[in-house]
Amino acid sequence: MVVKIGVIKCGNIGTSPVIDLLLDERADRPNIDTCVIGSGAKMNPEEIEKAVPLMLDMDRDFVIFISPNPGAPGPAKARELLAAADVPAIIIGDAPGLRSKDEMDEQGLGYIIVKADPMIGARRELLDPTEMASFNSDVIKVLALTGAYRVVQNTIDAAIANVEAGSEIELPKVVISRDVAIEAADFANPYAKAKAMAAYEIATKVADIDVEGCFMVQDAAKYIPIVASAHEMIATAAKLATEAREIEKANDTVVRTPHGGDGSTVSKVALMDKPQ
Repeated sequence: MVVKIGVIKCGNIGTSPVIDLLLDERADRPNIDTCVIGSGAKMNPEEIEKAVPLMLDMDRDFVIFISPNPGAPGPAKARELLAAADVPAIIIGDAPGLRSKDEMDEQGLGYIIVKADPMIGARRELLDPTEMASFNSDVIKVLALTGAYRVVQNTIDAAIANVEAGSEIELPKVVISRDVAIEAADFANPYAKAKAMAAYEIATKVADIDVEGCFMVQDAAKYIPIVASAHEMIATAAKLATEAREIEKANDTVVRTPHGGDGSTVSKVALMDKPQ
């Protein structure tokens, strides 16, 4: 059986560029068919009203909608459209999505909230395309190496397994906190674990700093160093996450969870072993 998955990308968070790739890392998974539609960088209701109906016209077993702040006007419109549709839907968002959890429950939507997927420092004095790409690369590094992406992988794979079994999809209600992410990463070395915990906490705090610099402070002499400091923080978090990975590599204790030849998740630890 091939499970048909729809992905709608609205705006961007650090999980957005890789969400579909997490499900098929070698581009050879036989049991899924994924289609992606996006609204580009913009996330206003007008863009959403174009993108969501395009996906709903397709024959998908379930739909993933990913964006910053699921409570913002554009994502809220998407939730409204998806809740009214006859297809299971999972919303993936950043920390502000915590404020919309109850609404998503009432709408019959699943959700994955990635707390350490922070808002970018969107001030023109700091943010050019190079800085944007550098920031997102650091976020991806943190979320990958601290275990957050593995939680996303496992959660969506569970929905795929539901469809394959012919059962109703159990819509997730997942908040990826520091402890949830670190548990999924399965660190063997306590120093590696501590570094990864620090990386996740720093990344979580980055969002608060960038919200302050982007929305709360209006004096450029003050907000420019604020948002710049947040970008320095995410760079430090990425460095700590990389150091955690290097400790595990040195001990040959990196846990890997690839998808096997039948599409199921397998695992291994020692580098020279085959996944089982």
